[in-house]
Amino acid sequence: MMMEVSRDPLGRDDPLLGAVISIGNFDGVHIGHQKVISHAVARAREIDAPSTIMTFNPHPVTLLRPSEAPRLLTTIEQRLELLRQTGVDSVAVVPFTHYVSRMSAQTFIEKVLVERFQAREVFVGANFRFGEDREGDVDLLAAQGQRFGFTAQAWPTVEDGGELVSSTRIRRAVTAGRVKDANRMAGRAFFGDGKVLLGKKLGRKLGFPTLNIEVENELYPAEGVYLTAVYIPSFQRVFPSVTNIGVRPTVYENSGITIESHLLDFTADVYQEGVRLYFLDRLRDEQIFDSTLQLVAQVRRDVESARLFFLTHAIEDLNLVHP
Repeated sequence: MMMEVSRDPLGRDDPLLGAVISIGNFDGVHIGHQKVISHAVARAREIDAPSTIMTFNPHPVTLLRPSEAPRLLTTIEQRLELLRQTGVDSVAVVPFTHYVSRMSAQTFIEKVLVERFQAREVFVGANFRFGEDREGDVDLLAAQGQRFGFTAQAWPTVEDGGELVSSTRIRRAVTAGRVKDANRMAGRAFFGDGKVLLGKKLGRKLGFPTLNIEVENELYPAEGVYLTAVYIPSFQRVFPSVTNIGVRPTVYENSGITIESHLLDFTADVYQEGVRLYFLDRLRDEQIFDSTLQLVAQVRRDVESARLFFLTHAIEDLNLVHP
């Protein structure tokens, strides 16, 4: 069964009725999310009901407290792509508007869960809050469920290194450049989608041609040099690569942040093409070198590190999600 997507489930789109519903933002669809979705999908099959994910776009904090809004791990389209792989029957993307934000917890239960969705079972995070001023929680859901004929429970948590796995924690890891930690908690390689732009071709002059990638994701790792891979749809394959995120201080002064990837043994022209960039591990900080010769020597070492890695790690074993 193809996953159905409802982008206006409170309006013109009819949601699947009588479903087992998991509610949350699900940014990054990490291993904690995957566990609850797997549980919900299995439960839905057990009681012969459809399974539905209810998520929100934009992120509620973006509307309520814009200055505190997190830079998200995934775009809404990437989130849907990842949710599609979980086996869930449908995703209801609720537009988070001022109207929704001012809805009381009781109104959300009665008008949305009961009347609109006819929910049979509801799963939420232990810290889930809903309704105006965050007045509702899992206890209220459970109590009202007894009244309206649905059950509600908090989903089981997942820990990594003794701490709860969360989208917030993964964002912090990515922002700090700890992509290996982020990947472990996400259950896949962190990635960004973007377009290859025409650059100054300095890398080519130095013997290491690069793709200048404009990433559409809000969040990308800290400045530095990373072990990466690039999926190019026109080739339908993944290429090992080394990626620099930074301002290229040895070459340019006062330049903006750029993301440049050198693909190993790749020379084709893919300007203006869409690509997916996967971050596998951090190699080093961005450095200022005294000369171009020193820069080239270091890049050569970075490339050799990448070659060694990909000699010992098969692409298909790296948990790369292709679009």
